[in-house]
Amino acid sequence: MKKELIKVQQGLHLTEQEMMAASEAMFDERTNNETIKTFLIALKEKGETADEIVGLVKVVRKHAMQINSPLQNVMDNCGTGGDGSQSFNISTCSAFVIAGANVPIAKHGNRSISSKTGSADVLEHLGVRLDFTAEEVSNLLKKNNIAFLFAPHVHPGIRKVMAARKELGVPTIFNLIGPLTNPVELDTQLVGIYRRDMLHTMAEALVRLGRRKGVVISGAGHMDEASLEGENHLAVVEDGQIHSVILKPEDVGLTAVSNEKIRGGGPLDNARILKSVLSGEASVYRDTVLLNAGIALFAHGSASSIAEGIEAAKESIDSQSALNRLNDLVHYSNQKELAQ
Repeated sequence: MKKELIKVQQGLHLTEQEMMAASEAMFDERTNNETIKTFLIALKEKGETADEIVGLVKVVRKHAMQINSPLQNVMDNCGTGGDGSQSFNISTCSAFVIAGANVPIAKHGNRSISSKTGSADVLEHLGVRLDFTAEEVSNLLKKNNIAFLFAPHVHPGIRKVMAARKELGVPTIFNLIGPLTNPVELDTQLVGIYRRDMLHTMAEALVRLGRRKGVVISGAGHMDEASLEGENHLAVVEDGQIHSVILKPEDVGLTAVSNEKIRGGGPLDNARILKSVLSGEASVYRDTVLLNAGIALFAHGSASSIAEGIEAAKESIDSQSALNRLNDLVHYSNQKELAQ
């Protein structure tokens, strides 16, 4: 990757093909950690482009678990994390609401990085296994509309690069691409990102990766989720085009609330919050999930507007369809446990 490294150090952008070559080198055992770290820092200082993001994503997915989904309209609602908000597991809770609205969702996630509790932490506490095989993921999507893909499990080849990232200890391009590396072939997607300066770049990446429709969102307070606190900045992708939207909670009939009100805690606390929302309990947590699930259903195209998506999200919760999706995923995990 010497040629690509020199180019980046000169402040020049890489083409998608050049980034793919550099990414393959990062996966190569012969490439030392110092070279990888130097390359990642040079990229960070230069500023990452859509070409570079797409090139890296394609290589990461090439080395990931290969999953053949039986469905054509699968989505994900994973965010980049890193916003430091300490919020409860909004996207994880929203995923069950999305599934309960009859939209198949391959929920990609990890353990906590910048928060107290990551999606894997809370789901594991609830009894969901983190080691589903490719066949089990396909079966769950078909039968239950939701499967959880634990990032370290479905991306075993990335361990070498993770060592270099850990040594660096600062955010790099890998902190941007997580939501885009889902091994399932996605049709649509909701991506949350706290870095508002990368909003349009991430939307360009969605277009380049073939998403039919999608939304990239940077929430009020620079959360990587939609927030009730104020203005949410959205980049909406549809048919290869990108347009910007600013959405406030009042625009869709919700009340503005400070982000302080949606703080979470450890796995036990966040599991309690998640189950309270899916059980229909009225709260600021529920309203936050309704907003995020509503945007996701709009991003998927199953709702023609965010307001319509919120109504579908309410029905998913109030009919207990969302809760059933969680219970069935836990039951499937228990059966897997018993079979071993």
